[in-house]
Amino acid sequence: MHEQQGASVRELMAENAALRRQLASLIDQAESNHAIMMRHQAFDLDIVGAGSFQELVATIFRQLPIVSSLDIVTLSLVDAGSDIFTVMHKLGVDFDALPNLQFHEHPEALGFELAPGRTSRPKLLPYHPVSHASAFPLPPAGLASVALVPLLRNRRLIGSLNLGSRDPSRFTPLLGTDFVEHMGSIIAICLENVISNEMLKYIGLTDALTGVYNRRYMDRRLVEEIARARRQSYRVSCMYIDVDHFKQVNDRYGHQAGDDVLREVASRIKAELRMSDALGRFGGEEFVGLLIDADLESASMVAQRIRASVADQAFLLAEGEALPVTVSIGVATLDDFGREHAVETMAQALVAQADEALYEAKQQGRNRVVSA
Repeated sequence: MHEQQGASVRELMAENAALRRQLASLIDQAESNHAIMMRHQAFDLDIVGAGSFQELVATIFRQLPIVSSLDIVTLSLVDAGSDIFTVMHKLGVDFDALPNLQFHEHPEALGFELAPGRTSRPKLLPYHPVSHASAFPLPPAGLASVALVPLLRNRRLIGSLNLGSRDPSRFTPLLGTDFVEHMGSIIAICLENVISNEMLKYIGLTDALTGVYNRRYMDRRLVEEIARARRQSYRVSCMYIDVDHFKQVNDRYGHQAGDDVLREVASRIKAELRMSDALGRFGGEEFVGLLIDADLESASMVAQRIRASVADQAFLLAEGEALPVTVSIGVATLDDFGREHAVETMAQALVAQADEALYEAKQQGRNRVVSA
């Protein structure tokens, strides 16, 4: 009898110990889940509060691998016509600092089913080097499983959030996708908002007629570039460009023809500039070009190419008439960065020198380049 009671007590004690261990495990799991939830909530707040495209994407790449214990995170964006890339580059986004960001011309390149009326679902599957080369162009060694999460706005695919792990069981087709879909929806909203805001910012800094920058932007960019050039010890050059006898074009052919000429002149100038350079319309028929890390000789060579590209091929008007157009260009270089001078003063002086050289070009007969 006593032996049976002792055995029952021991069984109850063992059962209680097992229950305590199970309870402790559940508490640990609950605390772990709470910590994970708090980290993701903090991540959500950080990306919602991102004020620029670069800040948003950098935050995703920096924090999401830590928050979700991932080995790699990449982002693929649909960018028809390279509009997003072009605008972000012009707004100063450093794409070299974002190697895990890719742009694709067509949504089909992301590999999701795009049937009308159907919503694309995340793909959780083993990593395949060939199939997933586009999503993971720089995969870490040992990558084993991936989640490809479509970024959707109003049933439109705007990109893909790509998550990778060295753990083969981390992402499998049997797992639920609610969590990654929630994450994808928040990131999609943030991306759409920040891209829209950056586009509006860009529109506010560009000339509506020609598509080049406006004077407001160029004034700011000049100051920024001169300050950077002073720190890093390289030269900055400025071209002041004026369309010769432009008033005669408007008077003879009308303002529509004049607008067409300005657009074509801007296009031919841009074709001779590097992506690091900047071109702005200063008003009327005047343009200013900013050449980064260019001395007077190289800037003058660029100016001569621009002059030739305008003069050597007549402009075809809407009525089919060929109109010869020329430009005069003044070039100046800033290579003496006196520490006692304010950057704004140096920027104004550089433009003024180029403007004076332009005046000399006009005085010498137009269709020519004069260096200050």
